[in-house]
Amino acid sequence: MPTSANIEDGADAAFVASPPPFGAGVADLYQALLVPILFEPYALEMAIVAERSKPVSVLEVAAGTGALTRALRAKLDPAAEIVATDLSQAMIDVGAPSVTMSRTHWMHADAQDLPFAPLMFDLVVCQFGVMFFPDKPKAYHEAKRVLRSGGRLLFSTWDSLAANDFARCVDECLTGLFPSDPPDFLGRLPYSYFDPSLIKAEVSSAGFEAVSCERLELASIAATSQDVATAFCRGTPLSGEIEWRAPERMSEIVDEVAERVASRYGARPCGSMSALVVSGRAP
Repeated sequence: MPTSANIEDGADAAFVASPPPFGAGVADLYQALLVPILFEPYALEMAIVAERSKPVSVLEVAAGTGALTRALRAKLDPAAEIVATDLSQAMIDVGAPSVTMSRTHWMHADAQDLPFAPLMFDLVVCQFGVMFFPDKPKAYHEAKRVLRSGGRLLFSTWDSLAANDFARCVDECLTGLFPSDPPDFLGRLPYSYFDPSLIKAEVSSAGFEAVSCERLELASIAATSQDVATAFCRGTPLSGEIEWRAPERMSEIVDEVAERVASRYGARPCGSMSALVVSGRAP
């Protein structure tokens, strides 16, 4: 577990410079709805990949509310230390109480300016967070700095909107509702970083070796179409984009998105989702 002696000057400035996009109310809905619909299936797969290298010291960046943290804790050796970090204190406040086992620690940290000494970890892992990093190469350099020789960087990033049914459906519905100024959060951030050549080049430029980028397609299942609509429209920063355009129509818009989802994917929606799983080794 890192101590205060490991914390480097300047980390707090990075938090101020890059405010988190997930506030308290959004974090609660994110955990309740978006995590089971989108993130838990990938967390299970990512934990299997992570376990193959038998890490004893793990740093998770952009951990959110802990979907991957919980999967790692269940899959890795109980003796393994896991430090879960996120830039949003609201996400940490929701996630930390769900993972209270020993050797699991939560910290407020910026992946682009990690408050850890060099060569501390065997694995740096991130699930669906790199898309939000303003300076991705800097984050990869930071990951390499804190990794021991032979340690691994492992992360996932969403494939395109076209390859992810629920997200594409929500985006298309909102574009129809706001044709002159559509909310563009989904395409602008979470579903924007899916070019394997670019990703491999940026990770390799940070000094990682044997960089791989594999597509992983899974099914996404929700209890109701209303859950899907609420998860995306209220449990992500789309909430702010919709409220800025039509604050009095949020409930109506969620209902319209739910109807669109139900018409395409049924009352108990099942859609396809696709992501890229990226891995590299520190020399």
